[in-house]
Order: sequence, then structure tokens, then C-alpha cells
Amino acid sequence: MAVQKMKIKNIQLSIEEYDSMGDLPSADRQLMELAEQDIKKAYAPYSHYRVAAALSLSNGEIVRGSNQENAAYPSGLCAERVAIFYAKSKYPDACIERIAIAARSDDFVIHEAVSPCGACRQVMAEYEIQQGKDIRVIMKSEQGPVLAVNSINELLPMMFHAEELKKKD
Repeated sequence: MAVQKMKIKNIQLSIEEYDSMGDLPSADRQLMELAEQDIKKAYAPYSHYRVAAALSLSNGEIVRGSNQENAAYPSGLCAERVAIFYAKSKYPDACIERIAIAARSDDFVIHEAVSPCGACRQVMAEYEIQQGKDIRVIMKSEQGPVLAVNSINELLPMMFHAEELKKKD
């Protein structure tokens, strides 16, 4: 019987934790305030889980979005992707510099900062690679600390890259 050799690789992540929004850097706080304003715009009649996102772009524009549900669940879209897809279609040459994400439930209090789902992380990762510039992600819920990372790579360290779709000789 052959002996298998195995290595264990450790992945270390750096996540900033702020006790409150007041502790955030000014640009992050202002963006998060905009995201929080848009929570009420979410269309969440099924989950009652409202999420809003605000993006700052390299051209100075701010783009906002909220989750949009549908009775056929796969047809809905997360707040992050609503904002990102709009931003990239309206301002294709602008880089996404940061995204603030805020969440609230109609049914219970969310105590932990809400991070993007896997699909949103992959979309952010692709734009981060495409633009050659990191995207700062700031995350908040109703209570608890505010979290921030300087790159989506901190939330998706083993991301799928488009290079993996290309034939290699």
C-alpha cells in the first residue's frame, strides 16, 4: 500500500473590526450611512431579510442597490450584485474602490456583520481582478461590530479565476 504524503496549508485572513460606525474612517462611514438609508428600499417580501449596498467608484460616483426578491427564488438578486452590475454597465471604465453592505431583518435582530454570499464574492473577485485594484468591503448589521477587509481575497481566499478556464499545454 502506498503512503500518501499530505501537506496542510494554513490561510490567514486580516479582518478589521470596529466597535461602531463612528470608529470607521470617514469615507467608509459615509458610504455605510448611504447603504443603511437604502435598506428600506429592499424588496424582501419572502425572506424579510433586507440588504443594501453602496459602492464608491474611482470617478467619484456613488452607486447604491438593495436586494430584490422574486417568488421564483433564483430570479432575485442580492444588493451587492444589483449595485455592482449597475455600476459596471453605467460606468464601465470606473474602478470599484469600496462597497458598504448593511443588513436588517423584519423578524429578528441581526447581531453579526453580514458578509456577501458566495456568488457576490465571486462577482467582486472577478471585477477586482479585471480592474487590477482591490475592492474594500465594509460590512454591518443592526448590532455588533462593523467589519472591513481591504480586498475580496480576504473573504474568498481560494477564488476561481478565469485563467482556470483556459487550455494549458
